[in-house]
Amino acid sequence: MQPSLHSMIGYAIRAIDGDLGKVHEFYFDDLTWTIRYMVVETGNWLLGRKVLVSIFALGKPDWESKTFSVKLTCDQIRNSPDIDTERPVCRQHEVALHDYYQWPKYWDGGYGGIMGITAFPLYGDALLQESSVPKRNDDPHLRSTKHVIGYHIHATDGEIGHVKDFIIDDQNWTLSYLIVDTGAWLPGKKVLISPKWIKSINWVDTSVYIDRTRESIKNSPEPDSSEAGSRDYKSYL
Repeated sequence: MQPSLHSMIGYAIRAIDGDLGKVHEFYFDDLTWTIRYMVVETGNWLLGRKVLVSIFALGKPDWESKTFSVKLTCDQIRNSPDIDTERPVCRQHEVALHDYYQWPKYWDGGYGGIMGITAFPLYGDALLQESSVPKRNDDPHLRSTKHVIGYHIHATDGEIGHVKDFIIDDQNWTLSYLIVDTGAWLPGKKVLISPKWIKSINWVDTSVYIDRTRESIKNSPEPDSSEAGSRDYKSYL
């Protein structure tokens, strides 16, 4: 399946022994465009606390019931390190979280995704402009999907719109495509762009630059309107 990220917000989260809450947002690694964590809003169960759950703990989603199962108990969640998800997540917090749950540390030995460790970034041609970003104590490559929504997309010959959503590959938990709302340029249209097209990202100016022309973007496919997203886009992009 290749659902849109937005369609998964609000999905119920079920632990081994009870309900945990609902999907609030996701964090991804901007070097590999791999989802690293799901942010779960626990509601009244833990007084509204939001908790980070690694993709290593996720089971297969049930698209019909809009539910994720996680390989954790309620007690494990209750006693887990308390991390303020409203602020950037620092590596120290990640280490504490992975040590507590005994999750693999994805940052050791390469840029690896959920299925293993690779020596180089998945999209090595993307020159991420970290030099323009003030020094941070958090992981500089861990980004909130919620915060990237609205980033401006620039083709080689002009702006084409803004990030509206993402398409997720649920086999390896990568952000396969960005959904771009073309706004006034192509009114009423949304198109897909691949992270492989990204030349650079300016995190300060909230701008993404791709190596495609506006004309070529006009031929990009529109996102699947079905919630589970079963359409295969590889033949188009």
